[in-house]
Amino acid sequence: MAEQFAPVDIKDVEKKLEEMRIQDLEVSGGRPLKRPFAIAVAIIGLFTSLFHIYVLTIHPIDPWYFRTLHVVLGGILLFSVVPAVRGWGKDQPHLVDYICMLMLIAPAVYIFSVFDEWIYRVGVVPTEWDFFFSVLFVIAVWEMARRTAGLPLAILTILFILYGHFGNYLPGLFYHKGYDWDREMTYLFSLDGILSLPIQASAHYIFLFVLFGAFVDASGAGRFFVDFARCIAGRARGGPAKVSIVSSALIGTASGSSVANVVVDGVFNIPLMKASGFRGTVAGAIEAMNSSGGQIVPPVMGAGAFLMAEILHMPYSEICLAALIPAMLYYTSAYWMIDFYAARAGLRGMNRDEMPVFRQIMMDKGYLLIPLIVLLVSLMGFGWSPYRAALLGIITLIVASWVRKETRMGFASIIKTLSDGARGAIEIIATCAAAGIIVGVLTQTGLGQKFAMIIFSYSQGSLLIALLFTALVAAILGMGMPTTAAYAIAASVLAPALTKDFGITPIAAHLFIFYFACLSALTPPVALAAFAAAAIANARPWDVGWQAMRFAIAGFIIPFMFIYGPAMVLIGSTFDIATAVVTGLLGTTALASAIQGWMLTRVEGIQRVVLLVAALALIKPGWITDLVGFGLLLIIFVYQMISVRKERTVTAN
Repeated sequence: MAEQFAPVDIKDVEKKLEEMRIQDLEVSGGRPLKRPFAIAVAIIGLFTSLFHIYVLTIHPIDPWYFRTLHVVLGGILLFSVVPAVRGWGKDQPHLVDYICMLMLIAPAVYIFSVFDEWIYRVGVVPTEWDFFFSVLFVIAVWEMARRTAGLPLAILTILFILYGHFGNYLPGLFYHKGYDWDREMTYLFSLDGILSLPIQASAHYIFLFVLFGAFVDASGAGRFFVDFARCIAGRARGGPAKVSIVSSALIGTASGSSVANVVVDGVFNIPLMKASGFRGTVAGAIEAMNSSGGQIVPPVMGAGAFLMAEILHMPYSEICLAALIPAMLYYTSAYWMIDFYAARAGLRGMNRDEMPVFRQIMMDKGYLLIPLIVLLVSLMGFGWSPYRAALLGIITLIVASWVRKETRMGFASIIKTLSDGARGAIEIIATCAAAGIIVGVLTQTGLGQKFAMIIFSYSQGSLLIALLFTALVAAILGMGMPTTAAYAIAASVLAPALTKDFGITPIAAHLFIFYFACLSALTPPVALAAFAAAAIANARPWDVGWQAMRFAIAGFIIPFMFIYGPAMVLIGSTFDIATAVVTGLLGTTALASAIQGWMLTRVEGIQRVVLLVAALALIKPGWITDLVGFGLLLIIFVYQMISVRKERTVTAN
């Protein structure tokens, strides 16, 4: 039997949340600035946010100017708060930081002053000054990535730059003629390199959604989302873990970051799960699984989805609609994984007196759901551009916050949130800029197109092998860098092979890569979401990572489902889509039953094998496999019903 549920003191939980935020600041290398510098950074952050709002909604400017200033402003903030080496400039920027800022500002001033000539020389016939300032900018961007994303992305960026110059020494498909340093560097400092699609997505869309997330956090909506989820799912079997499904989806929609989701959501839910009988390892794994899924839930879906819309030249609303069924299957599988685990372990839900009163929290803070509804309707209903929808969401949240005094955002609070939101975007700006370097090399050398030939060659024409190779590369990239950078790089080199050589629908191919980039947050040896959850659960990080992969196994299968059955991404007739949904739901349920060893009662031995076969048959598109899978599932279900009746009869006698 489960141990008695111990109520959790909310004040202790909030104290733990603050400790996690401080720890996160220390781990990321952020420095607490003393007052004069803190004020200066706050002003720069405020200016950065207002600048983006002005350009995006009032007065558009040339992409060269906008994207360059986006990187420059983000870099100034980054070099101000993140030291080059831990201990350098404990409470103020170091001399090295000022040099790095200058390495961004000087090139920007230069190209703006010679802009009319620059745009015709870049990457073709650059001058010595063009080359000099381009090198400064590239080095500064590389340093931005090193400080935020760490060595993996920094090393990968260097390797690609070296490939652009020394490619003429490589054999086979990797050969290219090689580019002089001046041509390569000026090409990288262009709309085809650092300022290409990743930075375009960051500047046009992602920045305002980061601001939206900052306003959600500042208004206290995050805490309300957790209470709302507890009311919906708290009393169910394994209730605290099911609460995590709802709250992670809601918070993930606002944050778009699996690690941020874990920190905000897990600090409430993991103690609740442990108190209700879940082992620390399992509680952390469930939180990591649910928080990673927050990146694939419309309407925001993390930063990478905006980039996907740009690459595919599709309305963002269509990306969201295509991702809707896979996201539903992911969380349906998560629900049954938790439910069957809780049933087998004898865990229960929360008592009525341990839960918030739904009517009360809706009366007190239900209005905080309005901004999310407005955001959803703007994106999906009216088809507005993402940045306009995000801005409307921010305005709606500010207005809604005035309903109650405790959530009311005054002028000072709004100014502070605008400043903090800009600081929250520095990692995305840095990784998108570094990803732009890699994209630039791929474009200049033609390696992106050659990767398609390489994948086709090594897979020997087998779609399954090509997909496994693609999933592995996307997951490995995601282990060492943020989801956005991992997706941007993998999509550049892998998506063309899937679409051109294997005929996969572009949206399905890109969602496939995006899924595995997101799920890399669960896969050891570098599983950032699992590690963050382990810290809260006081569990071993690797154990949490492997357990999270076990619970989220359906998430690793779902991408293959919509590749082989594009109806999953709304491509096909209504009947095909409905069939895909029904069989997908049954398949993921059967898979959860086989993994956890429970349906109506315990599932052992041959039953688990049959359920696994049924799950795979239902997951694979095709009416024959669907009938086989449904038949096997029905047989086990009937057998389980008979077993339950026998158990009840024995108990009654």
